[in-house]
Amino acid sequence: MGHRLSKITTKTGDRGTTGLGDGSRVPKTHPRIAAIGDVDELNCVVGLLMTEALPDDIRAALAETQHELFDLGGELSIPGYTAIGDVQIARIEAWATELNTGLPMLKDFILPGGSRAAAWAHLVRTVSRRAERTVLQLAATDTVSEAARIYLNRLSDLAFVLARVLNRAAGRPDVIWQKDRHKPSDGA
Repeated sequence: MGHRLSKITTKTGDRGTTGLGDGSRVPKTHPRIAAIGDVDELNCVVGLLMTEALPDDIRAALAETQHELFDLGGELSIPGYTAIGDVQIARIEAWATELNTGLPMLKDFILPGGSRAAAWAHLVRTVSRRAERTVLQLAATDTVSEAARIYLNRLSDLAFVLARVLNRAAGRPDVIWQKDRHKPSDGA
């Protein structure tokens, strides 16, 4: 890291711009800043999930995920730089496959909830999907690595599986969506 932050309040953004990792400045409303912000928020939600009582292997894998998300934020802050690749995607895919192996097959849609940790994992899922959409918006006008987009997609899949695993570990069932819970009355 070439520059250390010794002063947090710099006032350089007071006019609505912010600096990228390559030294250039862009408006704070730029799609690149939105993508960086959504990835940062996703990392924060993963951190909130990690405040729950979790098995050590899950905690360690989530810690690695936080580092990868920080790397992804760095990638987004330096146009043309790549930090996320096949290795990180393969790690997420393998972890999701491993976690899903012990789960019963889903026959219905599930709702976020069950245990508190599972609810946080569902929030990781939805924020990951939003970050993916924001990165895709950026990719429509600027260069973004394909791996960055794939990583966020796989992370949202992983978070869904993780929510189910955390419910099971807590002895809580998945919350099943009940399609026919309210039938419309006839002739009303």
